[in-house]
Amino acid sequence: MTWLKRLCLAALLACLLPALHAAADKVIKVLPHYLDLNGRHTLSPSLFERDAYQAMLRRDPSKCGGLRFDTQWKARKVADRTLKLHLELVTTQHPKATPYILEQAVTPKRWFSSWTRLKLDAAQLKAVGEIVAWRVSLRDGDQTLSEQHSFLW
Repeated sequence: MTWLKRLCLAALLACLLPALHAAADKVIKVLPHYLDLNGRHTLSPSLFERDAYQAMLRRDPSKCGGLRFDTQWKARKVADRTLKLHLELVTTQHPKATPYILEQAVTPKRWFSSWTRLKLDAAQLKAVGEIVAWRVSLRDGDQTLSEQHSFLW
């Protein structure tokens, strides 16, 4: 009976290892949040409260202190690799041909995903104008490894 357990375990590992390796470099999730003048995106942990607060900040730009893109990503740790998160914004001031670009260098963890915050302060947000669409990509040099984008991109 022991040999049957070992055989099942070996078959399971043979199936799971390629799947873990294939999805190694990727942008998992992007959450754009408006920030108030105190740097908060919500007043309480409730998702309903967060959505209501975000709607209020969108309606009243005088209470908006910036915009933050919380990005969850995962990448393999490889030597001689220069990873960066690359945010492109299409706004009323920056058309799709010349989007507003914000980049941040990142270092991958060994096993788990990481969260990185790409932030625009109030002055930057006012300068770029109203945001129409966005795209966040994980890059190694000039090569795009993975990306997430808004519906209108």
